[in-house]
Amino acid sequence: MEGMSASGGRGGLILALNSGSSSLKFGLYSHGKLDEEPVLSGSATGIGRDNGDLHIRAANGKMLVQHECIHESQLDALATLAAEIQQCADDVPVAVGHRIVHGGPKLTTHQRITPEVQDHLGAATHFAPLHIPQSLALIASAQKIFPSAMHFACFDDAFHQTIPEVASHFALPQRYFDAGIRRYGFHGLSYASLVHHFGAQLPARAIFAHLGNGASLCALRDGKSIDTTMGLTPTGGIPMGTRSGDLDPGVLIFLMRNEKLSADDLEDLLNHKSGLYALSGGESDVKALQERASAHDAVAALALDVFAVAIRKTIGAYIALLGGVELLVFTGGIGEHSELIRSAATKGLESLGLTADKIQVVAAQEELQIARECREMMRAAD
Repeated sequence: MEGMSASGGRGGLILALNSGSSSLKFGLYSHGKLDEEPVLSGSATGIGRDNGDLHIRAANGKMLVQHECIHESQLDALATLAAEIQQCADDVPVAVGHRIVHGGPKLTTHQRITPEVQDHLGAATHFAPLHIPQSLALIASAQKIFPSAMHFACFDDAFHQTIPEVASHFALPQRYFDAGIRRYGFHGLSYASLVHHFGAQLPARAIFAHLGNGASLCALRDGKSIDTTMGLTPTGGIPMGTRSGDLDPGVLIFLMRNEKLSADDLEDLLNHKSGLYALSGGESDVKALQERASAHDAVAALALDVFAVAIRKTIGAYIALLGGVELLVFTGGIGEHSELIRSAATKGLESLGLTADKIQVVAAQEELQIARECREMMRAAD
């Protein structure tokens, strides 16, 4: 697809790219009268492993591509997806939207990618060393594959720019806040898609829970984020699949002093070897843990309990913060598919006014939200 020219003007196709740690999801959208309309969707999974696969569906749900496909990197996966899209779509995208987890302190709104934006993103690598280098490489590759398309950065923390200072400040000297050490929050594209989903029906006091391998919660007043669990990085908040969530800072000091762990060692431990994975003895998949727990595996049951109780405590805290709750939404892979976790996470909260009729499950639509944001930026540029 090198050298292809896009056509279709501001109403042309938009390609949304959603990069994960071992997956690359995408959605191709056309401009409809009321909303972005899906043309193709799919993903490459198992990136960097020997059991990867690739699938692409048409808008009507028909499977167009499905086969095992080993990809060494996100760049390999993008090249494969681009080639398949070329075969399945009638036109090439006029815009490509990239989900960027963290923009650092200078990139706080969705925007068109320019050399200056890429420079700022590169300078912010220390805020998200596991994510930003990968994002920069993916952007550069996509720009080569789709050279005539406009490329946009959609930041996962942009949604949380509305949180007040009481929520964004850590209890550290002001100079650290001035240097960008603050609560950013993530999963913003997922939360923005939920706000769009409910529209005028979204009540004043709502709590959203995006539960997947990465997991967070958000308190919303009048559709705006006022607090969220993740902090400076996506490692903070509740325990997750392989991430620790919040810890007593003294734990880190203890590990540095007594285990002689370096910063890189700690980063690997907290992001890849903690959470459900650590609690269960090596399993991060909730479905697998539920099967083990149903077979009276006490270790698996404990891991699930720790996860669910952390969610329940946060929901309770957010009900107090909001002065009540009118809607609780579960989304993300676990939030959508694990009734056990939803039930355990809301157990006993009736006393705080959270009744069953206030709880809903809604599918995450991050790629669709990326397309919406890109179309709005294209429209604003006219």
